[in-house]
Formats: sequence, C-alpha cells, structure tokens
Amino acid sequence: MVKPTKVTNSIRALRFAHGEMKQAELADRVGVTRQTIIAIEQGRYSPSLEMAFRIARVFNVPLDDVFQYPDTDA
Repeated sequence: MVKPTKVTNSIRALRFAHGEMKQAELADRVGVTRQTIIAIEQGRYSPSLEMAFRIARVFNVPLDDVFQYPDTDA
C-alpha cells in the first residue's frame, strides 16, 4: 500500500526568521485571513499556486523554500 504524500511548509520558521512576524501580519500581506494562515501552517489546507507564490514573495524566498513535497521514490 502506498502512503499518501503531503505537502509540508516552513511558514512558521520563516515567520520567526523574519522578525517573529505574526500570523495576522502575514495574512494581511498575502490578502487572506489569519485562520487561513493557521490552516496552511498546520497542514490542514493547501493553498492555491497563486497564494503559495504570494507567501514566498512576502519572505523573498523561492517557492520551494516555503513548501516541500516529499520524494516518493525513497
């Protein structure tokens, strides 16, 4: 049986690396609610590609520094 893979993210770590940015501040800068940011951080919600790019731009990092998709060949 193949285990389903899950997209993970580094949003919380990036927020803290950028001056302990609050979830509400990130939400304002991305244009979503704080609840959406919480759900994404906790892996309960996968953002659209557009939203993922907006999040990466807030931190000024490449998309794959924010979101990771595990290698299924391992």
